Amino acid sequence: MAIIVNLDVMMAKRKMSLNELSEKVGLTLANLSVLKTGKAKAVRFSTLDAICKALDCQPGDILEYRED
Repeated sequence: MAIIVNLDVMMAKRKMSLNELSEKVGLTLANLSVLKTGKAKAVRFSTLDAICKALDCQPGDILEYRED
């Protein structure tokens, strides 16, 4: 089983750069990059909330569960 992070997909749909999202959410580029590449081990609800507000989306648009 795996949790897939589709942050890059939502950013592309909203035509938003990593720099722009970083400014809106208040996270460093390094931390957003770790999340975007799927290498993050955890994500805070407050971070997910801020990303959803900035991208005008639902958590399920960013996180996806897939069985192997």
